[in-house]
Amino acid sequence: MDPVTLLSTKGLSRHFGGLKAVNNVDFSLKTGEIRAIIGPNGAGKTTFVSLLSGRIEPSAGTVEFMGRDVTRDPAFKRVRQGIAYTFQITSVYPTLSAFDNVALSVQSALQRDAGLSGHIDGKRLKTLTEQALTKVGLQSRSAEKAGTLSYGHQRLLEIAMGLALEPKLLILDEPTQGLSDGEIDNFCALVKDIARTATILLIEHNMPVVMRLADSITVLNFGQILASGTPEDIRSNAAVQAAYLGAV
Repeated sequence: MDPVTLLSTKGLSRHFGGLKAVNNVDFSLKTGEIRAIIGPNGAGKTTFVSLLSGRIEPSAGTVEFMGRDVTRDPAFKRVRQGIAYTFQITSVYPTLSAFDNVALSVQSALQRDAGLSGHIDGKRLKTLTEQALTKVGLQSRSAEKAGTLSYGHQRLLEIAMGLALEPKLLILDEPTQGLSDGEIDNFCALVKDIARTATILLIEHNMPVVMRLADSITVLNFGQILASGTPEDIRSNAAVQAAYLGAV
C-alpha cells in the first residue's frame, strides 16, 4: 500500500511586520517517514513547525492533518488529534519528578481517550508512564526532580512526555542540542524505535544525525523551501551547499 499524506500545507505563511519568516510554503509529509528540516539560522524552521503544531497562527495558507483542515485549531486541539511537539528549549516541570512530568502527559492522553466518561485507570496511568520512561532510558531516574537532571536527560524526559501522548506525528526541534556523543548515539537508536509507531519531523543542525536518520530532507531558506529530496540528493545539491555554507 502506498504511503498516505499525514500532513500538508498550502501557501502557508507567517509574517512579522516586514519579515516573511515563512513565505508561501507548500509541504507534504507521508505517514511513517522520518523527515528532517534543515537550513541556516533564521531560515524559518522553528516558525514553520510552530505553525504546524498550532503554537502560532498563520498570516495566510492552510494546514491539513489526516485529511482535516486544522489551520485555526489551537495547539491543545492538535495534541488531541495526534501532533506532539518537543521544544528547542526544554519545557519540563523542574520541581516535579521525572515520573510526574510524564504522568501528566499520560493523563492527558487517557482523558482524551476516556471521552465523556472521564474515568482514568490509575494502574494503567502508572504502567504507561513507566513504559515511556523506560523507552528513553530514564526508568532509574523516575523519582528525581526534573530540574536536577542533566540537560541531556531533560531532553530525553521531554521526548518521553511527547511519546506518552501516543502521537501520530512527533515533532522534534533541535533534540540533540547539548547532548554528548554517547547520548546522540542513544538518541538515534531511540528515534528509529519511535518511527515504528509514529511519523517524525526532525529539525536539526547536526548534519551527521540528519544523514543518519532521515528518509527525506526539506531545506528551508529565507522562509521558503529551497530543496527537498533524499539525503543523497540534498548532499549533492549545489544550491543547498551555497545556502548552507557547504554543511551538507
